[in-house]
Amino acid sequence: MNSRTPALLDPATSDADLVAACRAGERAAFARIVERYQRLLCSLAYAATGSLSESEDVAQETFIVAWSEMGRLQEPAKLRPWLCGILRHKLGRLHRDRDRSTMRAAAGMEAAEGVATTDLPVPEQVGHEEEQRLLWRALAQLPETYREPLVLYYRENRSIEHVAGELDLTEDAVKQRLARGRKLLQEQALAFVEGALARTTPGKAFTLGVLAALPALLPVPAKAAGVGAAVVAHGSMAAKTTGLAAVLASASGVVSTVLQLRVGLDQARTGRERRLVVVTTAVVFFGCLAFIGAIWGLRVAALRWWEQRAVLAVAAQAAIVVFIVAWPVAIVRLMACFRRLRSEERRLHPASFQAERDRVGSRAGTYRSRAALFGVPLVHVRFASPDEGEGPVFGWIAGGDRAYGLLFAWGGWAVAPVSVGAFAVGFLAVGAVGLGVIGLGTFGVGLLAIGSMAVGLKAYAGISALGWFVARSNGFGVARVAADAPVALAEHANTPAALALAVDPNAQQNQMIVYGVIALAVIVPMVLYAQAVRRRLGTPRPAPPDRR
Repeated sequence: MNSRTPALLDPATSDADLVAACRAGERAAFARIVERYQRLLCSLAYAATGSLSESEDVAQETFIVAWSEMGRLQEPAKLRPWLCGILRHKLGRLHRDRDRSTMRAAAGMEAAEGVATTDLPVPEQVGHEEEQRLLWRALAQLPETYREPLVLYYRENRSIEHVAGELDLTEDAVKQRLARGRKLLQEQALAFVEGALARTTPGKAFTLGVLAALPALLPVPAKAAGVGAAVVAHGSMAAKTTGLAAVLASASGVVSTVLQLRVGLDQARTGRERRLVVVTTAVVFFGCLAFIGAIWGLRVAALRWWEQRAVLAVAAQAAIVVFIVAWPVAIVRLMACFRRLRSEERRLHPASFQAERDRVGSRAGTYRSRAALFGVPLVHVRFASPDEGEGPVFGWIAGGDRAYGLLFAWGGWAVAPVSVGAFAVGFLAVGAVGLGVIGLGTFGVGLLAIGSMAVGLKAYAGISALGWFVARSNGFGVARVAADAPVALAEHANTPAALALAVDPNAQQNQMIVYGVIALAVIVPMVLYAQAVRRRLGTPRPAPPDRR
């Protein structure tokens, strides 16, 4: 052992002194460097790959490159960022050259063959691998911005100060990212993640593996290794935008239900009609609520019984598709029931329909503009509840129980390029079920589908998304290509590739504006229609008593 070795092994020895000793060929100094930075490099690699063995392999390769390139380090005091640069460069190459599944199956470094990279006994390897799989399943939901500090924190003796120094962040920034990361982790997974991360800390075997792989002699310094820049994750902003879109789209169904109740009560003229309005509204509202609760329950079950997640995810999607198919059938039958009841009540209780406004075809009950384009009225709106035999309203702008518009339509059943209703069909369709090129609602269906539950080419949802190309949600995400969700089934599920396919970070601001406009488009016409029905058909207040 060199006479300088005891001093070099002192924990207070500076990086610059260790680098100088390494350049002189002292392996003991390099062993000290490995021990000092192995946790940092392994943790950063693990946060990027999700594989414990892969992360240690990449970190070992990084140290070997550092040994061979030590002569090119121009500022020895900046050893730590230099090592991190080499590591990120290698991680960048791995992500470009190989698929994530291939990366996880890769063998350990040939040079370190035969040296264990874990301190666990062989009989415990199977359980350890299962633990790591479950650990990464929880961590993979976090954007890298929060994942790196969280991994380092639990691997570095829970020291905020140490994590801040390793990542060149302020302590306040580390605290904020840790708080956000913990919040994103599910409560039932947090305790498991903390303990499992603590047990993945590299030990003495890692240092021995690096030293065993070093060349016998110090090589002639080569060209400095290029340092790649890590791609900054945009998952957090994307998640907020998707969540806001789902909330706004889902709110349309609630708004439509509440306003429809008010409209129905204003249109009703007998006790039977009022009771049917209240009962129907309650059944529809609470039935939808119960269905959403059931899908959420399947989500909870999938996270609890992870091995059954595929079966539960498929069951949830099948139930949603059945609901979407059954909904328009139910709407058609329900509206037919209201029309039959109105005609029957006219026959049984003619006194309730004596007012001019309540007669069939009255001006108060229907508005049809005189102005027309190509023989189609510019505006056609029905305010009264229709009788049997009355057809749907039709115009460039149409509104009523069944409305067909060449530009815009709203109602219980609405079909138009832009439509709003309990069941809406169009290019842009918004409602309890919105079916269109862009479908938004409690249930969104379309090429681009957004809602509490969504089915489409690209689907973004609060609870369940079923997409042909992309599915992104806070519950189930099922797609052929890419899915980003707590329970994800796709060719690329919860990977950087999936996030890249699901999110366009450059469009976030524009999306926020569009979703705000859509929210107004849902609320404004329905509110104006409800006010017009109340003004035209609402029951007048009783006249004050004559005091003469």
